[in-house]
Amino acid sequence: MKFSGVALALVLGAAAGASPARAADATLTECRVPGVRNSVLCGLVKRALDPARPDGVKIDIHYVVAPALARRKLPDPLFVLAGGPGQSAISLAPSMLGLFNRINNRRDIVFVDQRGTGQSAPLLCDDTRREPLAEQADPEQQIANLLECRVRLQALPYGDLRYFTTVLASQDLDAVRRQLGAERINLVGGSYGTRAALDYLRQFPSAVRRSVIDGVAPPDMALPASFSTDGQSALDALFTACEAEAACKQAWPTLRAEWTGLLASLPLPTTVTHPLTGAPERVRMTREMVLSSVRGPLYSPALAAALPVAIHAAAQGRFDALLGLGASFGAGRGAQIAMGMHFSVVCSEDMPLMTQTMDVPGPDFGREGARLYERVCANWPRGTVPPAFYSVSASSAPTLLLSGGLDPATPPRHGDRVARALGPTAQHVVVPNAGHGVMGIGCVRDVIYRFIDAAEDREATAVDAGCVKAIPRPAAFRPLSAGASATSPP
Repeated sequence: MKFSGVALALVLGAAAGASPARAADATLTECRVPGVRNSVLCGLVKRALDPARPDGVKIDIHYVVAPALARRKLPDPLFVLAGGPGQSAISLAPSMLGLFNRINNRRDIVFVDQRGTGQSAPLLCDDTRREPLAEQADPEQQIANLLECRVRLQALPYGDLRYFTTVLASQDLDAVRRQLGAERINLVGGSYGTRAALDYLRQFPSAVRRSVIDGVAPPDMALPASFSTDGQSALDALFTACEAEAACKQAWPTLRAEWTGLLASLPLPTTVTHPLTGAPERVRMTREMVLSSVRGPLYSPALAAALPVAIHAAAQGRFDALLGLGASFGAGRGAQIAMGMHFSVVCSEDMPLMTQTMDVPGPDFGREGARLYERVCANWPRGTVPPAFYSVSASSAPTLLLSGGLDPATPPRHGDRVARALGPTAQHVVVPNAGHGVMGIGCVRDVIYRFIDAAEDREATAVDAGCVKAIPRPAAFRPLSAGASATSPP
Protein backbone atom coordinates (compact mmCIF):
# COMPACT_ATOMS: atom_id res chain seq x y z
CA MET A 1 0.00 0.00 0.00
CA LYS A 2 2.97 2.27 -0.52
CA PHE A 3 3.84 4.34 -3.54
CA SER A 4 7.13 5.88 -4.57
CA GLY A 5 7.32 9.25 -6.31
CA VAL A 6 10.75 8.46 -7.79
CA ALA A 7 9.54 6.86 -11.01
CA LEU A 8 6.29 8.73 -11.43
CA ALA A 9 5.75 12.48 -11.37
CA LEU A 10 2.40 13.24 -13.10
CA VAL A 11 1.84 15.31 -11.93
CA LEU A 12 -2.71 15.18 -15.01
CA GLY A 13 -25.23 12.26 -13.16
CA ALA A 14 -27.56 14.84 -14.28
CA ALA A 15 -28.48 15.30 -17.89
CA ALA A 16 -27.45 18.47 -19.69
CA GLY A 17 -30.13 21.11 -19.72
CA ALA A 18 -31.70 20.10 -16.40
CA SER A 19 -33.33 22.98 -14.57
CA PRO A 20 -31.08 24.38 -11.87
CA ALA A 21 -32.16 24.10 -8.27
CA ARG A 22 -32.70 27.24 -6.25
CA ALA A 23 -29.73 28.43 -4.20
CA ALA A 24 -31.83 27.98 -1.06
CA ASP A 25 -31.80 24.23 -1.69
CA ALA A 26 -28.05 24.09 -1.06
CA THR A 27 -27.28 23.22 2.55
CA LEU A 28 -24.15 25.21 3.27
CA THR A 29 -22.50 25.57 6.64
CA GLU A 30 -19.86 28.02 7.77
CA CYS A 31 -16.48 26.32 8.08
CA ARG A 32 -12.73 26.87 8.04
CA VAL A 33 -10.13 25.66 5.55
CA PRO A 34 -6.49 25.47 6.68
CA GLY A 35 -4.53 28.31 5.14
CA VAL A 36 -7.60 30.45 4.36
CA ARG A 37 -7.91 33.51 6.57
CA ASN A 38 -11.67 33.98 6.43
CA SER A 39 -14.40 31.46 7.04
CA VAL A 40 -15.97 29.85 3.97
CA LEU A 41 -19.07 27.77 3.27
CA CYS A 42 -18.93 23.98 3.08
CA GLY A 43 -21.41 21.78 1.29
CA LEU A 44 -21.84 18.33 -0.12
CA VAL A 45 -23.98 16.57 -2.65
CA LYS A 46 -24.75 12.86 -2.45
CA ARG A 47 -24.10 10.99 -5.67
CA ALA A 48 -24.51 7.43 -6.84
CA LEU A 49 -21.15 5.70 -7.26
CA ASP A 50 -22.59 3.99 -10.34
CA PRO A 51 -25.09 6.28 -12.14
CA ALA A 52 -26.81 3.19 -13.58
CA ARG A 53 -27.67 2.14 -10.01
CA PRO A 54 -29.14 5.27 -8.38
CA ASP A 55 -30.29 3.24 -5.37
CA GLY A 56 -26.86 1.63 -4.90
CA VAL A 57 -23.75 2.85 -3.12
CA LYS A 58 -23.69 6.60 -2.50
CA ILE A 59 -20.67 8.86 -2.13
CA ASP A 60 -20.44 12.38 -0.75
CA ILE A 61 -18.97 15.01 -3.07
CA HIS A 62 -17.61 17.76 -0.84
CA TYR A 63 -17.14 21.34 -1.94
CA VAL A 64 -16.22 24.73 -0.52
CA VAL A 65 -17.62 28.11 -1.53
CA ALA A 66 -15.62 31.28 -0.94
CA PRO A 67 -18.46 33.86 -1.04
CA ALA A 68 -18.09 37.01 -3.10
CA LEU A 69 -17.09 39.99 -0.99
CA ALA A 70 -19.34 42.56 -2.67
CA ARG A 71 -22.99 42.80 -1.69
CA ARG A 72 -24.16 42.89 -5.30
CA LYS A 73 -22.36 39.82 -6.53
CA LEU A 74 -22.56 38.41 -10.06
CA PRO A 75 -24.63 35.23 -10.61
CA ASP A 76 -21.95 33.15 -12.37
CA PRO A 77 -19.42 31.67 -9.90
CA LEU A 78 -15.92 30.48 -10.74
CA PHE A 79 -15.31 26.74 -10.32
CA VAL A 80 -11.69 25.61 -9.80
CA LEU A 81 -10.71 22.20 -11.23
CA ALA A 82 -7.61 20.57 -9.76
CA GLY A 83 -4.80 18.71 -11.51
CA GLY A 84 -3.08 15.37 -11.09
CA PRO A 85 -5.23 13.49 -11.80
CA GLY A 86 -5.72 12.96 -8.08
CA GLN A 87 -5.33 16.42 -6.54
CA SER A 88 -7.85 17.89 -4.10
CA ALA A 89 -9.39 21.18 -5.25
CA ILE A 90 -10.17 22.23 -1.68
CA SER A 91 -6.49 21.92 -0.78
CA LEU A 92 -5.78 24.55 -3.47
CA ALA A 93 -8.11 27.12 -1.91
CA PRO A 94 -5.40 29.07 -0.03
CA SER A 95 -3.27 29.69 -3.11
CA MET A 96 -6.11 30.14 -5.58
CA LEU A 97 -8.01 32.64 -3.44
CA GLY A 98 -4.88 34.77 -3.25
CA LEU A 99 -4.47 34.51 -6.99
CA PHE A 100 -8.08 35.35 -7.82
CA ASN A 101 -8.91 37.88 -5.13
CA ARG A 102 -10.16 40.40 -7.71
CA ILE A 103 -12.50 37.83 -9.21
CA ASN A 104 -13.68 36.87 -5.72
CA ASN A 105 -14.75 40.45 -5.11
CA ARG A 106 -17.93 39.95 -7.15
CA ARG A 107 -18.05 36.21 -7.80
CA ASP A 108 -18.22 33.17 -5.57
CA ILE A 109 -15.29 30.80 -6.04
CA VAL A 110 -16.15 27.12 -5.71
CA PHE A 111 -13.72 24.27 -5.01
CA VAL A 112 -15.11 20.78 -5.60
CA ASP A 113 -13.14 17.75 -4.47
CA GLN A 114 -13.49 15.40 -7.43
CA ARG A 115 -14.63 11.87 -6.60
CA GLY A 116 -11.60 9.91 -5.42
CA THR A 117 -9.77 12.97 -4.05
CA GLY A 118 -9.64 15.06 -0.89
CA GLN A 119 -12.81 14.55 1.14
CA SER A 120 -14.84 12.96 -1.69
CA ALA A 121 -14.52 9.17 -1.37
CA PRO A 122 -10.69 9.44 -1.41
CA LEU A 123 -8.55 6.75 -3.02
CA LEU A 124 -5.27 7.31 -1.20
CA CYS A 125 -2.13 5.17 -1.26
CA ASP A 126 0.62 5.55 1.32
CA ASP A 127 3.11 8.37 0.85
CA THR A 128 6.61 6.85 0.80
CA ARG A 129 8.70 9.93 0.14
CA ARG A 130 10.47 9.42 3.47
CA GLU A 131 11.13 5.74 2.88
CA PRO A 132 14.69 4.64 2.02
CA LEU A 133 15.66 5.73 -1.50
CA ALA A 134 16.58 2.18 -2.49
CA GLU A 135 12.98 1.06 -1.85
CA GLN A 136 11.58 4.04 -3.75
CA ALA A 137 13.81 3.31 -6.73
CA ASP A 138 12.95 -0.39 -7.04
CA PRO A 139 10.34 -0.69 -9.83
CA GLU A 140 9.22 -4.10 -8.63
CA GLN A 141 8.60 -2.68 -5.18
CA GLN A 142 6.69 0.25 -6.64
CA ILE A 143 4.39 -2.05 -8.59
CA ALA A 144 3.88 -4.33 -5.61
CA ASN A 145 3.00 -1.32 -3.44
CA LEU A 146 0.48 -0.04 -5.95
CA LEU A 147 -1.18 -3.42 -6.38
CA GLU A 148 -1.36 -3.80 -2.60
CA CYS A 149 -2.96 -0.36 -2.44
CA ARG A 150 -5.47 -1.40 -5.10
CA VAL A 151 -6.56 -4.39 -3.01
CA ARG A 152 -6.98 -2.18 0.06
CA LEU A 153 -8.98 0.40 -1.88
CA GLN A 154 -11.27 -2.23 -3.35
CA ALA A 155 -12.24 -3.23 0.19
CA LEU A 156 -13.69 0.25 0.84
CA PRO A 157 -17.49 0.70 0.72
CA TYR A 158 -17.00 2.76 -2.46
CA GLY A 159 -14.12 0.64 -3.74
CA ASP A 160 -15.38 -0.22 -7.23
CA LEU A 161 -12.53 1.56 -9.03
CA ARG A 162 -14.36 1.62 -12.37
CA TYR A 163 -16.44 4.61 -11.29
CA PHE A 164 -13.84 7.35 -10.89
CA THR A 165 -13.57 8.62 -14.45
CA THR A 166 -13.55 12.19 -15.69
CA VAL A 167 -16.94 11.70 -17.31
CA LEU A 168 -18.59 10.88 -13.97
CA ALA A 169 -16.70 13.68 -12.24
CA SER A 170 -18.18 16.16 -14.74
CA GLN A 171 -21.65 14.98 -13.81
CA ASP A 172 -20.84 15.41 -10.12
CA LEU A 173 -19.65 18.94 -10.83
CA ASP A 174 -22.90 19.77 -12.56
CA ALA A 175 -24.83 18.42 -9.57
CA VAL A 176 -22.96 20.96 -7.41
CA ARG A 177 -23.79 23.72 -9.91
CA ARG A 178 -27.46 22.86 -9.78
CA GLN A 179 -27.46 22.60 -6.01
CA LEU A 180 -26.00 26.09 -5.81
CA GLY A 181 -28.61 27.40 -8.24
CA ALA A 182 -26.12 28.79 -10.78
CA GLU A 183 -27.47 28.87 -14.33
CA ARG A 184 -23.98 29.29 -15.80
CA ILE A 185 -20.49 28.99 -14.35
CA ASN A 186 -16.93 29.92 -15.23
CA LEU A 187 -14.24 27.24 -15.17
CA VAL A 188 -10.55 27.45 -14.32
CA GLY A 189 -8.60 24.22 -14.67
CA GLY A 190 -4.90 23.46 -14.50
CA SER A 191 -3.10 20.43 -15.95
CA TYR A 192 -5.50 17.45 -15.64
CA GLY A 193 -8.11 20.02 -14.61
CA THR A 194 -8.07 21.21 -18.24
CA ARG A 195 -9.23 17.77 -19.35
CA ALA A 196 -11.99 17.91 -16.75
CA ALA A 197 -13.00 21.37 -17.96
CA LEU A 198 -13.13 20.23 -21.60
CA ASP A 199 -15.29 17.25 -20.70
CA TYR A 200 -17.66 19.40 -18.65
CA LEU A 201 -17.91 21.73 -21.64
CA ARG A 202 -18.68 18.71 -23.84
CA GLN A 203 -21.41 17.35 -21.57
CA PHE A 204 -22.93 20.63 -20.36
CA PRO A 205 -22.16 23.30 -22.98
CA SER A 206 -25.05 25.57 -22.05
CA ALA A 207 -23.86 25.75 -18.43
CA VAL A 208 -20.44 27.24 -19.27
CA ARG A 209 -19.97 31.00 -19.54
CA ARG A 210 -16.15 31.17 -19.83
CA SER A 211 -13.26 28.71 -19.41
CA VAL A 212 -9.59 29.18 -18.59
CA ILE A 213 -7.45 26.09 -19.11
CA ASP A 214 -3.81 26.26 -18.08
CA GLY A 215 -1.39 23.54 -19.22
CA VAL A 216 -3.73 21.84 -21.68
CA ALA A 217 -4.08 18.05 -21.34
CA PRO A 218 -6.51 17.03 -24.11
CA PRO A 219 -8.71 13.94 -23.71
CA ASP A 220 -6.90 12.25 -26.62
CA MET A 221 -3.50 12.68 -24.96
CA ALA A 222 -1.94 9.32 -24.03
CA LEU A 223 -0.19 10.57 -20.92
CA PRO A 224 2.39 7.79 -20.42
CA ALA A 225 3.60 8.26 -24.01
CA SER A 226 3.53 12.05 -24.30
CA PHE A 227 5.26 12.30 -20.94
CA SER A 228 8.49 11.00 -22.43
CA THR A 229 8.25 13.02 -25.66
CA ASP A 230 7.54 16.33 -23.97
CA GLY A 231 9.98 15.78 -21.11
CA GLN A 232 12.77 15.21 -23.61
CA SER A 233 11.92 18.42 -25.47
CA ALA A 234 12.07 20.43 -22.25
CA LEU A 235 15.40 18.90 -21.25
CA ASP A 236 16.91 19.57 -24.67
CA ALA A 237 15.69 23.17 -24.42
CA LEU A 238 17.49 23.51 -21.08
CA PHE A 239 20.79 22.46 -22.63
CA THR A 240 20.24 24.81 -25.58
CA ALA A 241 19.48 27.69 -23.22
CA CYS A 242 22.68 27.05 -21.26
CA GLU A 243 24.71 27.07 -24.46
CA ALA A 244 23.12 30.40 -25.43
CA GLU A 245 23.70 32.02 -22.03
CA ALA A 246 27.27 33.27 -21.76
CA ALA A 247 27.63 32.75 -18.00
CA CYS A 248 26.13 29.25 -18.11
CA LYS A 249 28.25 28.21 -21.08
CA GLN A 250 31.37 29.54 -19.39
CA ALA A 251 30.64 27.69 -16.15
CA TRP A 252 29.57 24.39 -17.76
CA PRO A 253 30.88 24.32 -21.36
CA THR A 254 30.36 20.55 -21.74
CA LEU A 255 27.06 20.19 -19.88
CA ARG A 256 25.31 18.16 -22.57
CA ALA A 257 28.26 15.77 -22.82
CA GLU A 258 28.40 15.49 -19.03
CA TRP A 259 24.72 14.52 -19.02
CA THR A 260 25.29 11.84 -21.65
CA GLY A 261 28.24 10.48 -19.72
CA LEU A 262 26.25 10.50 -16.48
CA LEU A 263 23.48 8.37 -17.96
CA ALA A 264 26.03 5.98 -19.45
CA SER A 265 27.65 5.50 -16.03
CA LEU A 266 24.46 4.28 -14.38
CA PRO A 267 23.69 2.26 -12.35
CA LEU A 268 26.31 3.47 -9.89
CA PRO A 269 26.79 2.53 -6.22
CA THR A 270 27.12 5.69 -4.14
CA THR A 271 26.34 7.32 -0.82
CA VAL A 272 23.72 10.10 -0.83
CA THR A 273 21.81 12.19 1.66
CA HIS A 274 18.09 11.49 1.75
CA PRO A 275 16.55 14.83 0.68
CA LEU A 276 13.73 14.68 3.23
CA THR A 277 15.16 12.82 6.24
CA GLY A 278 18.74 14.07 5.95
CA ALA A 279 20.06 10.57 6.63
CA PRO A 280 23.03 9.24 4.64
CA GLU A 281 22.14 6.18 2.56
CA ARG A 282 24.10 3.75 0.46
CA VAL A 283 22.19 3.31 -2.79
CA ARG A 284 22.55 2.03 -6.30
CA MET A 285 21.84 5.20 -8.26
CA THR A 286 19.77 4.23 -11.28
CA ARG A 287 18.90 5.91 -14.55
CA GLU A 288 15.28 6.26 -13.47
CA MET A 289 16.25 7.96 -10.20
CA VAL A 290 18.29 10.53 -12.09
CA LEU A 291 15.63 11.12 -14.76
CA SER A 292 12.92 11.55 -12.12
CA SER A 293 15.06 14.04 -10.21
CA VAL A 294 15.55 16.05 -13.42
CA ARG A 295 11.96 15.87 -14.62
CA GLY A 296 10.38 17.53 -11.56
CA PRO A 297 12.46 20.74 -11.69
CA LEU A 298 11.74 21.10 -15.42
CA TYR A 299 8.14 21.95 -14.47
CA SER A 300 9.36 25.21 -12.92
CA PRO A 301 12.01 27.35 -14.69
CA ALA A 302 13.03 28.76 -11.29
CA LEU A 303 13.98 25.26 -10.16
CA ALA A 304 15.33 24.24 -13.58
CA ALA A 305 17.81 27.13 -13.33
CA ALA A 306 19.70 25.03 -10.76
CA LEU A 307 19.83 21.90 -12.94
CA PRO A 308 23.10 22.75 -14.76
CA VAL A 309 25.10 22.90 -11.53
CA ALA A 310 23.27 19.84 -10.15
CA ILE A 311 23.90 17.79 -13.32
CA HIS A 312 27.55 18.84 -13.30
CA ALA A 313 27.90 17.68 -9.70
CA ALA A 314 26.13 14.39 -10.43
CA ALA A 315 28.48 13.74 -13.35
CA GLN A 316 31.29 13.97 -10.80
CA GLY A 317 29.54 11.49 -8.50
CA ARG A 318 27.81 13.97 -6.16
CA PHE A 319 24.04 13.44 -6.36
CA ASP A 320 22.72 15.34 -3.34
CA ALA A 321 21.89 18.54 -5.23
CA LEU A 322 20.02 16.67 -7.97
CA LEU A 323 18.00 14.60 -5.49
CA GLY A 324 17.23 17.71 -3.47
CA LEU A 325 15.88 19.52 -6.51
CA GLY A 326 13.73 16.55 -7.41
CA ALA A 327 12.30 16.34 -3.89
CA SER A 328 11.55 20.07 -3.74
CA PHE A 329 9.14 19.87 -6.67
CA GLY A 330 5.55 19.38 -5.55
CA ALA A 331 6.36 19.57 -1.86
CA GLY A 332 3.97 22.42 -1.05
CA ARG A 333 0.41 22.59 0.22
CA GLY A 334 -2.07 20.71 -1.94
CA ALA A 335 0.58 18.59 -3.63
CA GLN A 336 -0.68 15.20 -2.40
CA ILE A 337 -2.04 13.01 -5.16
CA ALA A 338 -4.67 10.34 -4.55
CA MET A 339 -2.88 7.63 -6.50
CA GLY A 340 -5.88 5.30 -6.56
CA MET A 341 -7.91 7.94 -8.36
CA HIS A 342 -4.90 8.75 -10.55
CA PHE A 343 -4.64 5.21 -11.88
CA SER A 344 -8.41 4.81 -12.20
CA VAL A 345 -8.39 7.79 -14.57
CA VAL A 346 -5.21 7.01 -16.52
CA CYS A 347 -5.91 3.29 -16.86
CA SER A 348 -9.44 3.98 -18.13
CA GLU A 349 -8.80 7.00 -20.34
CA ASP A 350 -5.15 7.10 -21.46
CA MET A 351 -4.00 3.51 -21.70
CA PRO A 352 -6.51 2.51 -24.43
CA LEU A 353 -4.80 5.12 -26.65
CA MET A 354 -1.27 3.78 -26.21
CA THR A 355 -1.41 1.52 -29.27
CA GLN A 356 -2.33 4.39 -31.59
CA THR A 357 -0.28 7.29 -30.22
CA MET A 358 2.13 9.01 -32.59
CA ASP A 359 4.36 10.30 -29.78
CA VAL A 360 7.94 9.05 -30.06
CA PRO A 361 9.69 8.32 -26.75
CA GLY A 362 12.57 10.67 -25.92
CA PRO A 363 16.02 9.04 -26.25
CA ASP A 364 16.81 9.81 -22.60
CA PHE A 365 13.42 9.30 -20.94
CA GLY A 366 12.50 6.29 -23.05
CA ARG A 367 9.52 4.05 -22.21
CA GLU A 368 10.24 3.25 -18.56
CA GLY A 369 7.35 5.36 -17.25
CA ALA A 370 5.00 3.84 -19.81
CA ARG A 371 6.05 0.33 -18.77
CA LEU A 372 5.12 1.04 -15.16
CA TYR A 373 1.65 2.17 -16.23
CA GLU A 374 1.24 -0.81 -18.52
CA ARG A 375 2.02 -3.23 -15.71
CA VAL A 376 -0.14 -1.53 -13.09
CA CYS A 377 -3.05 -0.93 -15.46
CA ALA A 378 -3.03 -4.57 -16.57
CA ASN A 379 -4.64 -5.38 -13.20
CA TRP A 380 -6.47 -2.13 -12.48
CA PRO A 381 -10.26 -2.04 -13.04
CA ARG A 382 -11.17 0.16 -16.00
CA GLY A 383 -14.24 2.32 -16.30
CA THR A 384 -16.31 2.81 -19.41
CA VAL A 385 -15.37 5.86 -21.46
CA PRO A 386 -17.67 6.88 -24.35
CA PRO A 387 -15.98 7.51 -27.71
CA ALA A 388 -17.25 11.12 -27.66
CA PHE A 389 -15.05 11.81 -24.63
CA TYR A 390 -11.95 11.86 -26.82
CA SER A 391 -13.13 14.57 -29.20
CA VAL A 392 -13.20 18.35 -28.73
CA SER A 393 -15.93 20.19 -30.61
CA ALA A 394 -16.41 23.82 -31.54
CA SER A 395 -17.75 25.87 -28.64
CA SER A 396 -19.65 29.14 -28.40
CA ALA A 397 -18.28 29.74 -24.88
CA PRO A 398 -15.04 31.76 -24.93
CA THR A 399 -12.01 29.77 -23.80
CA LEU A 400 -8.62 31.12 -22.79
CA LEU A 401 -5.92 28.49 -23.25
CA LEU A 402 -2.59 29.00 -21.49
CA SER A 403 0.66 27.17 -22.19
CA GLY A 404 4.22 27.45 -20.97
CA GLY A 405 6.80 27.28 -23.74
CA LEU A 406 9.13 25.26 -21.47
CA ASP A 407 6.47 22.90 -20.09
CA PRO A 408 7.71 19.27 -19.93
CA ALA A 409 4.20 17.80 -19.53
CA THR A 410 1.66 19.91 -21.46
CA PRO A 411 3.63 22.10 -23.90
CA PRO A 412 1.96 24.38 -26.49
CA ARG A 413 1.54 21.65 -29.10
CA HIS A 414 -1.41 20.26 -27.10
CA GLY A 415 -3.03 23.65 -26.59
CA ASP A 416 -2.66 24.44 -30.30
CA ARG A 417 -4.82 21.57 -31.47
CA VAL A 418 -7.45 22.10 -28.76
CA ALA A 419 -7.71 25.78 -29.70
CA ARG A 420 -8.24 24.84 -33.35
CA ALA A 421 -10.98 22.39 -32.39
CA LEU A 422 -12.78 24.87 -30.12
CA GLY A 423 -12.92 27.42 -32.93
CA PRO A 424 -12.88 31.23 -33.09
CA THR A 425 -14.01 31.74 -29.49
CA ALA A 426 -10.72 30.23 -28.27
CA GLN A 427 -7.53 32.20 -27.69
CA HIS A 428 -4.28 30.34 -27.08
CA VAL A 429 -1.70 32.32 -25.11
CA VAL A 430 1.83 30.92 -24.93
CA VAL A 431 4.17 32.22 -22.25
CA PRO A 432 7.52 31.41 -23.92
CA ASN A 433 9.68 31.28 -20.78
CA ALA A 434 7.20 29.59 -18.42
CA GLY A 435 6.87 25.97 -17.38
CA HIS A 436 3.90 23.90 -16.25
CA GLY A 437 1.15 26.21 -15.01
CA VAL A 438 1.35 29.90 -15.86
CA MET A 439 -1.70 31.52 -14.25
CA GLY A 440 0.33 32.80 -11.29
CA ILE A 441 3.20 34.25 -13.33
CA GLY A 442 3.70 37.94 -14.04
CA CYS A 443 0.78 39.62 -15.74
CA VAL A 444 -1.16 36.40 -16.45
CA ARG A 445 -3.38 36.83 -13.40
CA ASP A 446 -4.56 40.18 -14.75
CA VAL A 447 -5.18 38.66 -18.20
CA ILE A 448 -7.41 36.01 -16.59
CA TYR A 449 -9.29 38.63 -14.58
CA ARG A 450 -10.00 40.73 -17.67
CA PHE A 451 -11.10 37.63 -19.58
CA ILE A 452 -13.55 36.52 -16.88
CA ASP A 453 -14.72 40.04 -16.04
CA ALA A 454 -15.44 41.19 -19.60
CA ALA A 455 -19.14 41.97 -19.97
CA GLU A 456 -19.35 40.77 -23.57
CA ASP A 457 -17.95 37.60 -25.13
CA ARG A 458 -16.33 39.57 -27.94
CA GLU A 459 -14.38 41.55 -25.34
CA ALA A 460 -13.24 38.35 -23.66
CA THR A 461 -11.99 36.75 -26.86
CA ALA A 462 -10.06 39.93 -27.72
CA VAL A 463 -8.28 40.29 -24.37
CA ASP A 464 -4.70 41.50 -24.88
CA ALA A 465 -2.12 39.07 -23.49
CA GLY A 466 0.96 40.51 -25.19
CA CYS A 467 2.52 41.27 -21.80
CA VAL A 468 3.45 37.58 -21.34
CA LYS A 469 6.19 37.88 -23.96
CA ALA A 470 8.23 40.04 -21.57
CA ILE A 471 8.40 37.39 -18.84
CA PRO A 472 12.08 36.28 -18.76
CA ARG A 473 13.60 32.87 -18.31
CA PRO A 474 15.59 32.72 -15.05
CA ALA A 475 19.33 32.76 -15.59
CA ALA A 476 21.23 29.62 -14.65
CA PHE A 477 21.97 29.46 -10.94
CA ARG A 478 25.64 29.81 -10.05
CA PRO A 479 26.69 29.01 -6.48
CA LEU A 480 29.23 31.13 -4.64
CA SER A 481 32.79 30.08 -5.35
CA ALA A 482 34.50 27.96 -2.74
CA GLY A 483 35.70 30.16 0.08
CA ALA A 484 33.78 33.25 -1.06
CA SER A 485 31.86 35.22 1.50
CA ALA A 486 28.08 35.26 1.21
CA THR A 487 28.27 39.03 1.51
CA SER A 488 30.99 39.51 -1.10
CA PRO A 489 30.05 41.57 -4.17
CA PRO A 490 29.58 39.56 -7.39
